[in-house]
Amino acid sequence: MSGSEPAQHTETQGQQPSPAPHYSASYAQTPGAAPGPMPSARTVSPQEYDALLRRLSAAESTRTNMERHIRSAGEKNRKLVEALTRAKAEIERLRVSLAQQVMPPLNSALILAVGTGRTTYTQLADGKTPAETEDYLDVQAGGRLVRVPISPLLERSDLAPGMTVLLNEQSEAVLSLGYEGYGDVVTVREVLTDAKVLIDTASGAQQVARIGGALASETLRTGDAVTLDTRTRMITAKVPASRSQELVLEEIPDISYAQIGGLTTQLEQIRDAVELPYLHPEIFERYHLAPPKGILLYGPPGNGKTMIAKAVAHALAERAAALNPGANTRGYFLNIKGPELLDKFVGETERQIRDIFTAAREKAQAGHPVVVFFDEMESLFRTRGTGRSSDIETTIVPQLLAEIDGVESLKNVIVIGATNREDLIDAAVMRPGRLDLKIRINRPDAAGAAEIFALYLTDDLPFDTAEVDRHGSVDAAVQAMISAAVQQLYSRTPANAYAIARVDSAHAKSGAALTGHTLYRGDFVSGAVIRNIVDRAKKQAIKEQLDTLITAPGVPPAVGEITGGIGTRHLLEAVRAEFEDQVELPPLPDIEDALAMAGVRGRIVSVEPAHTAARAVPDELKE
Repeated sequence: MSGSEPAQHTETQGQQPSPAPHYSASYAQTPGAAPGPMPSARTVSPQEYDALLRRLSAAESTRTNMERHIRSAGEKNRKLVEALTRAKAEIERLRVSLAQQVMPPLNSALILAVGTGRTTYTQLADGKTPAETEDYLDVQAGGRLVRVPISPLLERSDLAPGMTVLLNEQSEAVLSLGYEGYGDVVTVREVLTDAKVLIDTASGAQQVARIGGALASETLRTGDAVTLDTRTRMITAKVPASRSQELVLEEIPDISYAQIGGLTTQLEQIRDAVELPYLHPEIFERYHLAPPKGILLYGPPGNGKTMIAKAVAHALAERAAALNPGANTRGYFLNIKGPELLDKFVGETERQIRDIFTAAREKAQAGHPVVVFFDEMESLFRTRGTGRSSDIETTIVPQLLAEIDGVESLKNVIVIGATNREDLIDAAVMRPGRLDLKIRINRPDAAGAAEIFALYLTDDLPFDTAEVDRHGSVDAAVQAMISAAVQQLYSRTPANAYAIARVDSAHAKSGAALTGHTLYRGDFVSGAVIRNIVDRAKKQAIKEQLDTLITAPGVPPAVGEITGGIGTRHLLEAVRAEFEDQVELPPLPDIEDALAMAGVRGRIVSVEPAHTAARAVPDELKE
């Protein structure tokens, strides 16, 4: 800078002094500006000057390196683009080559086993070959067992025994066709291992078969129907449930004894016969008393026989769970609908009965209580020799007897039959040792009817507010409604007469005086009839309420503001409609049952409605 001399610096240690430029702390004056005093300047020491030079040199070196790296990255990027271009062309070529591998003609093969692995140096040192260690398939092709490689087109995880694959000219698996859906139907007799089962063929012979991949995740059990590939002795798929299995309902019904009304005595008999031997088996064994193997529930229709059987199964399931906490013990309810079990093919019904009891034995052996329930029992096990078109009962009845006798060696199995015509069931089925306990399910009396009404008229229903206010509470109003309905049902007045039956007590064809017996509505009441009466009353109350809403002016009220409900008038009208609106009289068996309950015996000659002309009984019913 002008106006100052460079500072002299003498280096120590014998070095020659080197001049250093003089730096000011401020810039020089601008040329052409008016002269003035120079600003103060700070002299930079040699150490700071050297540091600045080193920084400048390092920055220059960094810039040079960055330029070199940029040039190198550009070159690498160019080479990468070229490599990707070549790889794309190679992939396209390989894709075309692989596509040509699956061009027909191809051979099909059935997979027997799938091997997976990668060859290691240790395996090579041990003398292993790639055929033993690499991914491979053991297949059956053309009647020969062959080990083939797996094409890159296939994922090894998608292959399983039992699948069909296609092989190219190099015997390489290139395409999977999945599982075959056909084969001979056989029955699983016993599961031996995770890979083998013992099966029963149609000819009755037993074979050991492989388990296909489609069934690897399935739980096979005795009695399952499966398809068998006879070429490889491999079961490949489950067959949909047979008709007998479709008629079996294994879920426990959600019905308890508390939901059954008017049958207190009968329920007590059933609980003593079924639950006590299950809860206290040691006491029964000490007294050498065997629990009943079967129960027959008989009586007029609509009085709760099916509900009782479901309640028994429900109670046993609860007892089993309570006695064996944490043991996953549950009950089973095998619901057999008699008419649906009949089959036109000879021997098919018997086979289905065997399947049903096989399932029962399997569950019982596992410690689960099982209820086998035959509804409409007279349709299956009719007295032998009474068939008009065929005598299928001559084989069905013995099959049932054999199965029931076979239950003797098992525990936790009980057979329950329900029928409206116990007189039609073969006597051998009803003898002691088979269906030991016979319980008649009668029509409800007035007290029983009140219990059934209370089951359907619960306090959560909407009731007529005027009646509730008059009686002081919902419960009191409901009891008053039930009393009125029961009174109208069971009154023995001419207005309540329903039918007149003329009976020849002497069974004479002529010359005998006929006795007329009046039957009332209460003689034909059942649980199903009471439920229909309540449903009719509910519908009438709903219709009355809807009529009020439609005819009311203005905006309809909110749901919470709607008034009305079931009243006594609805119940009484429902009672009248249930009987008076019926076109036909009750069936003759119901009339016979009502007369028998009244102590009347004899041949029914005619039946007529109480308020209409007489009706003659058809000749075929008189015999």
